[in-house]
Amino acid sequence: MADLVQGLPYFYGNITREEAEDYLRQAGMSNGLYLLRQSRNYLGGFALSVAHSHQCYHYTIEREMNDTYAIAGGKSHRSPVDVVEYHAQESDGLVCLLKKPCNRPRGVEPKVGAFEDLKEKLIRQYVQQTWKLKGHSLEQAIISQRPQLEKLIATTAHEKMPWFHGIISREDSEPRLLNNRPTNGKFLIRQRDNNGSYALCLLHNGHVMHYRIDRDKAGKLSIPDGKKFDTLWQLVEHYSYKPDGLLRVLTDPCPRPEGPPALPGNHPDLGGTSGILSRFRSASFPKPGLKKLTTYLRKSHETDNHYAPRATVPTTEDLPMSTEVYESPYADPDELRSTTVDRKNLILEDGELGSGNFGTVLRGTYQMRKTQKQVAVKILKNDDNNAAVRDEMLREAEVMQQLDNPYIVRMIGICDAENLMLVMELAELGPLNKYLQKNRLAIKNVTELVHQVSMGMKYLEEHNFVHRDLAARNVLLVTQHYAKISDFGLSKALTSEHDYYESKGHGKWPVKWYAPECMNFFKFSCKSDVWSFGVLMWEAYSYGQKPYKGMKGNEVIQMIESGERMAAPANCPSEMYNLMLKCWTYKPDERPGFFVVEPRLRDYYYDISQ
Repeated sequence: MADLVQGLPYFYGNITREEAEDYLRQAGMSNGLYLLRQSRNYLGGFALSVAHSHQCYHYTIEREMNDTYAIAGGKSHRSPVDVVEYHAQESDGLVCLLKKPCNRPRGVEPKVGAFEDLKEKLIRQYVQQTWKLKGHSLEQAIISQRPQLEKLIATTAHEKMPWFHGIISREDSEPRLLNNRPTNGKFLIRQRDNNGSYALCLLHNGHVMHYRIDRDKAGKLSIPDGKKFDTLWQLVEHYSYKPDGLLRVLTDPCPRPEGPPALPGNHPDLGGTSGILSRFRSASFPKPGLKKLTTYLRKSHETDNHYAPRATVPTTEDLPMSTEVYESPYADPDELRSTTVDRKNLILEDGELGSGNFGTVLRGTYQMRKTQKQVAVKILKNDDNNAAVRDEMLREAEVMQQLDNPYIVRMIGICDAENLMLVMELAELGPLNKYLQKNRLAIKNVTELVHQVSMGMKYLEEHNFVHRDLAARNVLLVTQHYAKISDFGLSKALTSEHDYYESKGHGKWPVKWYAPECMNFFKFSCKSDVWSFGVLMWEAYSYGQKPYKGMKGNEVIQMIESGERMAAPANCPSEMYNLMLKCWTYKPDERPGFFVVEPRLRDYYYDISQ
């Protein structure tokens, strides 16, 4: 959505209402002349400025909770562009029809807001300092969780600002403003209580004026009868260029005394800074207690899932980085990686996590040098005829030992004791298909998980591995918002000579997930994994239904050869079904790779998550 709007010739970015009016006047102020700009009040929102009878009218286009856009009280649309196109045909509450776009003058680009300009740096610093991530894990965290991180950064950014003084009393705020250059317009914001109420304290002609800032039921912030904002920094930005009900504009931020603002929770030193938004550049970031972070994000997810029943299995953490299995178990340099696990350091628990022809999977605890890890242990049953199964498990272990990605189940080691055991990371919510059958997640949540799978598969593609058994049953959930690819029993590392693996014959294969070239020529490549990924997407958006239900393998093959494909699951977004169809392109050379699939999923996920 962001790219779509940025590309519009009549989109001006983060300009003020007055700047919009100047552009409309320069363009002639003809009736129905209009431009689109970024909302300075609402995160993810826009504003429509329209000329009529030599007057300028402004309409806020809010992003609604179901990912649609609407002018307050008006009809909902899928995008801001659709809002504009609709009002070019129907005034429907506007002063007139939109008749002519006021395109940007030559050489003028959309204005980037102060926060947007620094957002990338803020996110990177925040993830580095909060989760101590670096390298590949850091990049994957930012890609996967950007929408959540952007929201978190935006709504807590005021805590890094020099004008935010935390929980101080009215009496304590006044000496701070009256000391050290008591100029008109000097200001600070203090927190009045733990319920989201603040106060703007403004110096005017030697007196400190106190304006209460309350939060309404929708979470919007405003002074009494004033304009509403999503964040405190947007409120400050607005009143820094116009008084709009205050006695004067905000001019000089009152710096905090040395030390961090007084806040509920655990906040280390933020450092003293000066300036308004520009001082973001040198701000350091508090590491919130996990409870605070989890509470904030869970509230956010509850809002996002307002039209879907809540999952029956609650999550304890909402970001993958908050779980102990996001970072490699050997990320600590003091932990020496070994391919073997000492039996005395492994404690098995009762109760199966799963089972198969090989044996069972149990939960366990592995004692490492510095920490304990909750693990899943794949145990080969003792059987005189298990030589082939043992070889298969060892081959799986050999593949898994070479893989290290946050969205792939990592193998910790092999334990050869009373049984042969593969010790792996624990993903206790189990297979994706079974979880979705029991929990009706929001489309955004489903897309989040599917996108994470595509990230793991892109990693395999980059490292020349073919999975060969990609399906929703082989994607395990750590939390409702964190998926990992598992089951590498059929996986193969590709050689430098070939970009495919050729099987010597037909095996016990999951035909309904296999591409035509696998069945016809026994050839497996990253492109055949893309076909399987398309089937996995279908499973996810159908909430765990079986693909090609009621059909036998040979019937599926005939259907595919005839050019038919599965119909879209009910309520599946058209963008996602179109991507499935791309994955099911018959010829592998014309089928996209994961380097194409992953960014397309990412863009769609970002659009519906903003």
